[in-house]
Amino acid sequence: MKDFTEQLIEKKTILEGKVLTVRVDRVCLVNGKEATREVVVHPGAVAVVPVLEDGSVLMVRQYRYPIGKMLLEIPAGKLEPGEDPEECAGRELEEETGYIAGRLKKLGSIYTAPGFSNEILHIYLAEELKSSKQKLDEDEFLTVEKYTLAEVKTMLTDNTIEDAKSIAGLLLAGLK
Repeated sequence: MKDFTEQLIEKKTILEGKVLTVRVDRVCLVNGKEATREVVVHPGAVAVVPVLEDGSVLMVRQYRYPIGKMLLEIPAGKLEPGEDPEECAGRELEEETGYIAGRLKKLGSIYTAPGFSNEILHIYLAEELKSSKQKLDEDEFLTVEKYTLAEVKTMLTDNTIEDAKSIAGLLLAGLK
């Protein structure tokens, strides 16, 4: 297998935001030429597929400003510095849905947009759910919705669910 690793020449930070950092890097390609790479640096995140005892799935509906519309998604959130992904999954599940998982099982990890970002998303299945209290952040507004397995399958095939992490998580959970 050929190695096409690009060598970093220079990093330039353009923006340091609350959630991410944007850099423009100069790199040396394998052919010796230089190129520019725009990179979004992200701390990583988790997504959770919460399955109730009856087999139904909890999802959240929220407005996503960058695309200007409401999306139906599985619960998810950003990792805090040094936070264990499994702990983050449990925290985000309770914050967004008001449920605590008796059991979390890691389904896998995916890179969300490796062409321009280093974000890695850890996906978990949450089972043995117990009702708790929703703990939304002050800038977070969402509704929790419950769907049967048949409804989830239909929504995956008719493009009702458009969010990539949700599609990946539901497919990894075997809910296709």
